[in-house]
Amino acid sequence: MKSKLKSKFIIDLDLLDVNKPIAGIEAIRELNPQRHEMEQLTAILYEDLDRNVCAAVKSVTEDEFWCRGHMPGMPLMPGVVMLESVAQLSSYFTQKNDLLGADIVGFGGVDDVRFRGIVTPGDDLILMVELVKARRNRMIIAAFQGVVNGSIVLEGTLRGIPIPIAAVEEQLARKG
Repeated sequence: MKSKLKSKFIIDLDLLDVNKPIAGIEAIRELNPQRHEMEQLTAILYEDLDRNVCAAVKSVTEDEFWCRGHMPGMPLMPGVVMLESVAQLSSYFTQKNDLLGADIVGFGGVDDVRFRGIVTPGDDLILMVELVKARRNRMIIAAFQGVVNGSIVLEGTLRGIPIPIAAVEEQLARKG
């Protein structure tokens, strides 16, 4: 499936206010399992179930785990961390609205990803997703964008899949 790379924003930026989130980190933690340095969302800014869109902010600080090594003296948010942020937003929206019917939503893949700018400490990375397709118990597909200071820095299409918790626990038990 080709994503529709857009010159317009998924959500009108005028609707998003980082100072007035609709859900904070505790609400995100209720639905997403990531903790500590792997938490990549600061707050949820907007949701519209009629349009199947959601927006969040990742406030990037100098204390991010990647700053010291990517790259020394020039900290640039790694693309893979930007993608993780989008995946976490997609998971939050999917879980909140029970769109997949899964205990956990995992990364299923990305398509047509484009990095169009940089993200550095001090930036508010605005993340937006638009659910394109949901096949219960199978997969979700979401178009996404990342925006810093009104410019798109990231866009593409993400696939989310159900994670079978029992199978993961069984595999870990075999190793333990």
